[in-house]
Amino acid sequence: MSDPEATVRAYYAALDEGAYDEFDELLVPEFVQRRPDRAFEGREAFVAFMRDDRPMTDTTHELDAVFVGDEREEVAVRGRLLDADGDMLFPFVDVHELTVDGRIERLETFTQ
Repeated sequence: MSDPEATVRAYYAALDEGAYDEFDELLVPEFVQRRPDRAFEGREAFVAFMRDDRPMTDTTHELDAVFVGDEREEVAVRGRLLDADGDMLFPFVDVHELTVDGRIERLETFTQ
């Protein structure tokens, strides 16, 4: 995808729908995620965790705002993670860094 916002929205949609093949394709093999409670090095480890080891998989990412950087290689998202009943678990800000070909190579997650 060459549209950074569409790529990032597709990331959350694939995750929320459990479409892990699509999710995997959005990330480069060297993907890195940093978040307050842990870090992931490599797409394979991250996708395996999201598919097999997340404490809650019946969640939805409600995106409140998406900001695309001037160079179109960085996308920030402000949103809320909702449980199966639609109740907010926590707010988050994700900062995605994309490659020139439009895949996600780095994700920094901030939560309250």
